[in-house]
Amino acid sequence: QVQLVESGGGLVQPGGSLRLSCTASGIIFSLYRMAWYRQAPGKQRELVARIISGGSTNYADSVKGRFTISRDNAKNAVYLQMNSLQPEDTAVYYCQSVLGGLDYWGQGTQVTVSS
Repeated sequence: QVQLVESGGGLVQPGGSLRLSCTASGIIFSLYRMAWYRQAPGKQRELVARIISGGSTNYADSVKGRFTISRDNAKNAVYLQMNSLQPEDTAVYYCQSVLGGLDYWGQGTQVTVSS
């Protein structure tokens, strides 16, 4: 059974930082492309950042220079370091794993940026 479990969300003031974690089980983690998506109320889910098995990354323009995605294959984990958070970053953040036609999602973790 495949499980992706996100953690690290919460309430933070503008300009603050959070680090999200996603731990996977039931997959050969090192083979999978991992990604973080987010969905704000009333909006479509959007890609935030992705990292392939070899470590290459790409980011949405809105988070470039502020967010960093990384992975630790030994721990079956992917991380999203979020700095300089702004109210528009408020959303539920989801972890995704992809390998060919296999596609798995976590349950999401809420990030709220507010003073």
